[in-house]
Amino acid sequence: MEATGAGAAAALIPFREFVVKVHSRCDLACDHCYIYEHADQSWRQRPAVIPEAVVERFAERLAEHARAHALPSVTVILLGGEPLLAGPARLRRLCEALTRALDGVAGLDLRVHTNGLRLNESVLALFAEYGVGIGVSLDGDRAANDRHRRYANGRSSHSRVLAAIGLLGEDRHRPLYQGLLCTIDVRNDPAAVLDALLALAPPRIDFLLPHATWEAPPPRPDGRPDAYARWLLRLFDHWDGLGRPVPVRLFDSLLSTLRGGPSLTESLGLTPTDLVVVETDGTLEQADSLKTAHEGAAATGFDVFRHAFDEVAAHPGIRARQLGLAGVSAECRACPVVRSCGGGLYAHRYRAGNGFDNPSVYCADLKALVEGVEQRTARASVAAEATEPTALAAAQQELTRVLLVRLNAELEGRGDADWRRAWELVTAVEAEAPDALDAVLDHPYTRTWLLAALDAVRQGRPPRVASGHRLSALAAAAVVRGRLELPAPVDHGGGGLYLPTLGLVRADRGRTEVRATEEGFSVRGEGGRVRTFGPGGEAADWQPVRVLAGGAGAGVPPASLVLEDLDPDRGCFALPPAPRLDATGAGRWERRLAEAWELLHRTVPARARETAAGLTTLTPLAGAGAGAGAGAGAVAGAGAAGEDARRGPGALGVPLGAGVRETALALLTGRRRARLRELTEVADLYASDGEWLHPSPWREEPVPVSRLLADAHAAVAAEAFHRAGGGPGGGSGGGPGGADRIERALDRLDGAAELTVSGKAVLAALRREFASEMSAPRA
Repeated sequence: MEATGAGAAAALIPFREFVVKVHSRCDLACDHCYIYEHADQSWRQRPAVIPEAVVERFAERLAEHARAHALPSVTVILLGGEPLLAGPARLRRLCEALTRALDGVAGLDLRVHTNGLRLNESVLALFAEYGVGIGVSLDGDRAANDRHRRYANGRSSHSRVLAAIGLLGEDRHRPLYQGLLCTIDVRNDPAAVLDALLALAPPRIDFLLPHATWEAPPPRPDGRPDAYARWLLRLFDHWDGLGRPVPVRLFDSLLSTLRGGPSLTESLGLTPTDLVVVETDGTLEQADSLKTAHEGAAATGFDVFRHAFDEVAAHPGIRARQLGLAGVSAECRACPVVRSCGGGLYAHRYRAGNGFDNPSVYCADLKALVEGVEQRTARASVAAEATEPTALAAAQQELTRVLLVRLNAELEGRGDADWRRAWELVTAVEAEAPDALDAVLDHPYTRTWLLAALDAVRQGRPPRVASGHRLSALAAAAVVRGRLELPAPVDHGGGGLYLPTLGLVRADRGRTEVRATEEGFSVRGEGGRVRTFGPGGEAADWQPVRVLAGGAGAGVPPASLVLEDLDPDRGCFALPPAPRLDATGAGRWERRLAEAWELLHRTVPARARETAAGLTTLTPLAGAGAGAGAGAGAVAGAGAAGEDARRGPGALGVPLGAGVRETALALLTGRRRARLRELTEVADLYASDGEWLHPSPWREEPVPVSRLLADAHAAVAAEAFHRAGGGPGGGSGGGPGGADRIERALDRLDGAAELTVSGKAVLAALRREFASEMSAPRA
């Protein structure tokens, strides 16, 4: 597994989160505090409380940064030491300065993180006035909390913190309550810790690993390298058993990344950091957690008086934490869980010999934690579309409608009168004959048109065919199919009027009115001439869409399979579409298709039925394509069906000049690729596609995981065809889908960090399928 390293040249990422140290001292003496107990002791040289000049200059710099990057909002977190030691008057001036500076520039999300000891009615009133969200540190019940969070004289802080949280949880203050933060100690009982925190009704809980490095490893009382993972998994099981009563950011982040989503916390995942720290003296630093590594680890050399935030954002230390995959160690890049763990918190990677170019000191814990959460949740997290054909069909149908609604939203405000008239007709058809409209929207090349039209609108260029004209033709086709008594006006260019799913009427450019008749439909041109057409029967000015006869054997192919060689948007395959076939050519191709279906049914009957399932439309393509004996190309994407995803489900392109065996293989592997593509459009099988490159048994250059999975998926079917006598032997790597090549590809996919739980489910099914094929007797 290779990383591309492209992140090194990424553009500057603006800051969106600003941590402000408003007071550098604390009224507790927590022995796990990274500020006072760890390597960096720079707090000793800084003012105890943030001066007015720093506050004002920070507010100016913040507004400048937000304005320069058009940020919709910024988050400012007031921190310490203990921020409430600054006192209400100082806190008010800070809130006032920030609110004033950002007025009309960006939204302000103000938060404070406190130990809670000084949280009282007057402070809460101030925070309510400025909408300051409040998070409180608490490590669990009294015994757990008192292990570390004590006064300097050893007294417990627990009862006072509980009183503060109780005040914060009252109805009048609860809107300010953002959650609790708990630092883990594996000597505590995880269920008791969670129960104690849940008793305080927090809206959210964060669990943090205690800060540690390879130079100062975390305590492991039992000596096991996965002590923290085992603790957290016990916590997860208790949380899950209670019905997940509140969000837990650590677990929510893992569940998100396992499904292909983003990380939700700085301590996990590959999401670039966008945080900067403002110290009490105006110094600008990297994430505060770096203070656990060594003296000066968080320093940048910048301050609010002399430097803009863009200068800080370009600092090598900041950039190193924005490189995603390229920013973690080589060992991490090769690890299958790196997309979820992200190499762990940056500070936890530190080792004196090579800085931060290491896995986390919690590496074993993080791997066990990710795998443990995945094992516990995989079945429930797998997308229904990956296992249920009806769910996939419904999701694909919904996708086309979503695209149509998006196009309408784009065009509605542009005053396109043709589009508005066509949309009104579509709405009328939907009300009277929704099934007829569905049939036209589900035509695969309707999706092709929608995607091209959206591209054109968003890029500010005219579409190939005016969107209103195409939509009116679509609506007219639905009127005819539904036999509705609605006039369907259609504007079209020269060359003919194409009615999706029906056919092509030769007509002059201009306005045409289509009406349904008992036997078909009528077309009235601008000159007033009316022509009537039946559902079939080709004529000089009417070319209907052809329906292929059912093939030989057990319902293969489907009786309603359409030969689509008219749709102007059918050019969405790797090979160009062939022109309209004459009757002789169409008959010849239909006979070849029937022979190909018969070959599939004779050699691989189960796969023939699988290929036919959901297939609605065949389009002849120019050229012969890669044949069944043409080596890896037939499997690895150079084959007949092409790989362009810009079409709806059910369509397949097959080369017009291919022989029977080549056509059979094109149907088999093309349908496999199309079905996998349809799944990836509505379900996340992988994330960060392209950040890693993998060796491919079928290609000279390494490929992204999407390509490797698609190739393996097609190869399993092709190998079954060859082994059953459908083509030259695949054998042990000798043919296009040889068993040893497939095995190597599946092994590589097993270790791919990009696969989500749904992707792993698809891969597991593919492995079972391949094993079944290998155990079957060979022809």
